[in-house]
Amino acid sequence: MSSEPKITELEKVASQVRRDIVRMVHAVQSGHPGGSLGCTEFFVALYFHILQHEKGFNMDAKGEDIFFLSNGHISPVWYSVLARSGYFPIEELKTFRKMDSRLQGHPATEENLPGVRIASGSLGQGLSVAIGAAQAKKLSGDDRFVYVLMGDGEQDEGQVWEAAMYAAHHKVDNLIATIDFNHQQIDGPTKEVMGLGDLKAKWEAFGWKVIESNGNDFENLISNLDQAKELSGKGIPVLNLMSTEMGYGVDFMVGTHKWHGVAPNDEQLADALGQLEETLGDY
Repeated sequence: MSSEPKITELEKVASQVRRDIVRMVHAVQSGHPGGSLGCTEFFVALYFHILQHEKGFNMDAKGEDIFFLSNGHISPVWYSVLARSGYFPIEELKTFRKMDSRLQGHPATEENLPGVRIASGSLGQGLSVAIGAAQAKKLSGDDRFVYVLMGDGEQDEGQVWEAAMYAAHHKVDNLIATIDFNHQQIDGPTKEVMGLGDLKAKWEAFGWKVIESNGNDFENLISNLDQAKELSGKGIPVLNLMSTEMGYGVDFMVGTHKWHGVAPNDEQLADALGQLEETLGDY
C-alpha cells in the first residue's frame, strides 16, 4: 500500500478484475456479475491502497485492518481481488462455483480460504459481525479499522438497523461501513421493490456520520475513504454511502437489475472481454 494512489495502476488492476468476473461467471453459467462489476473500484481501492493488511492471512488480524463482505453474492469481485493481491493462487479462480472448490458461490469458512473470516450472503448480518470485530479490537488495544460492505437492497433487512442503533449507542468509532448504492436488487429497482427513501438522512438519524462517494471513480472514492478514517475515533461510526452503477465497465450490463444474477453466454462474454483490457494476464 502506497501513501499516494497511482490511479492508472489501479485502473489496470480494475480492468483485469472485471475480466476475471465475467470469465468466472460465464465458465459455470452461474453467479452475480452485475454488483461485482459495479463494486470493482471499491475492492481494488481497498485492497491495493486503503487496507493495512498482510498476505500471510490469520483470523485474528492483530494490528491489521479487517474487511467483511455482507452482500456475499458479489463473491466474484472479492475472489478476484484476493487472488490478484496475493492471498491465494490466481489459477484457483478457475474453480469458482465448482464441486470441492474453496471459491463457493457465497463466501464460506469451512474451506479456510485466505481472506474470508465469515460465511456471508444471508443478507443483513455483516454489519453486526463487523461491529463485534471492531469492539474486539478496542478491547485488545488494537487501533486498526474494521470495514464492511453492504448492498442497498440489503437495507430492507431489520438486523441492519438494529446493528446501526447498537454501533451509535456504543460509540463504535473504529468502524467504516459502506453501502453499495446502485438502486438495483435481484427483483428490480429498489424504488419498486421497497423504496429506501433518504438513506443519508436515515443513517444520520441513527447516529452515524455519513459521507457520500462515487464508487466508480477512484480519485473520489479514495479521497472519501481517507476522509472516513479522519472522521473515525470521535465517538461516532462512519458510513460511506457509495453510488455505483450495477454492471459498470460492460456497456450492455450497466444500470439494470437484469444482470444481478445472470451469466453471459459465449457471444456476450466475447463482447464484454472486447471492452475490457487484459492488463495483468488472464488466469
